[in-house]
Amino acid sequence: MLSYRHAFHAGNHADVLKHFVLIELLRYFNRKEKPWWYVDTHAGAGCYALDSEQAGKNAEFAGGIGRLWQRDDLPEAMRPYLDALAQFNPHGRLTFYPGSPALAMTQLREQDRMRLFELHPADVALLGQTFARDVQRVQVRKADGFSALRGLLPPPSRRVVVLIDPPYEVKEDYRRAVDTLADAIKRFPAGTYAVWYPLLARTEARQLPERLADLGAENWLDVRLAVKKPPRDGFGMFGSGLYVVNPPWVLPQTLEAVMPWLAGVLGEDGEGRFDLEHHIE
Repeated sequence: MLSYRHAFHAGNHADVLKHFVLIELLRYFNRKEKPWWYVDTHAGAGCYALDSEQAGKNAEFAGGIGRLWQRDDLPEAMRPYLDALAQFNPHGRLTFYPGSPALAMTQLREQDRMRLFELHPADVALLGQTFARDVQRVQVRKADGFSALRGLLPPPSRRVVVLIDPPYEVKEDYRRAVDTLADAIKRFPAGTYAVWYPLLARTEARQLPERLADLGAENWLDVRLAVKKPPRDGFGMFGSGLYVVNPPWVLPQTLEAVMPWLAGVLGEDGEGRFDLEHHIE
């Protein structure tokens, strides 16, 4: 259960989609002065060295952020995401990839707060070190984020972005992701919740988007990016998606402008494609 380390996958195509959307969510929240909370149920280590042994084992970042870094044809809407990455690579060379908490920190203002949960003992220690200088705004806990989220809703600010991003290494994660979102919507219907999920051949993965949709959220968005065809042997992730409850009304338009380009750049052998569905009143 604690074998997953995101360092092996940092900066891959799934991170690009997830983190581009995360930056857009937080930038939208920053349009108002009222404070917000960011909650990460599976926060990882916080930041990853791409020249480390773990990141270099499969070099997944080469097929993800590596294809975007320092391109001169970026869609304008993607620039805030790349600008955030540049804060961790000030000399222009792609050396570090920030995880979700570190990226969220680039948008955090004095009045905002972050609550980060991680169970892996090594990763939570690294996470704590990353944010040790900002304990007033950022709290790191070694805890099961699925369960810990319940105690934070509704947040004092009445504005929250929650990222539910489990590794899905065990079948139980699929059920718990759905149950956690259902409980969160019940406790605080006005929250913005983003559930990341992998595109896999396994039954649980194929059924997850439908199970999330069956929760009946009034306002939602589902975006998926596939970078290759599903493998014939049924093994391996061929893309990923994000299901967002209460997304900003401007997000569909942003994704419609960006996703064709992103699918073309990240797709392998011309196989990149995307799907976008939404209902926002």
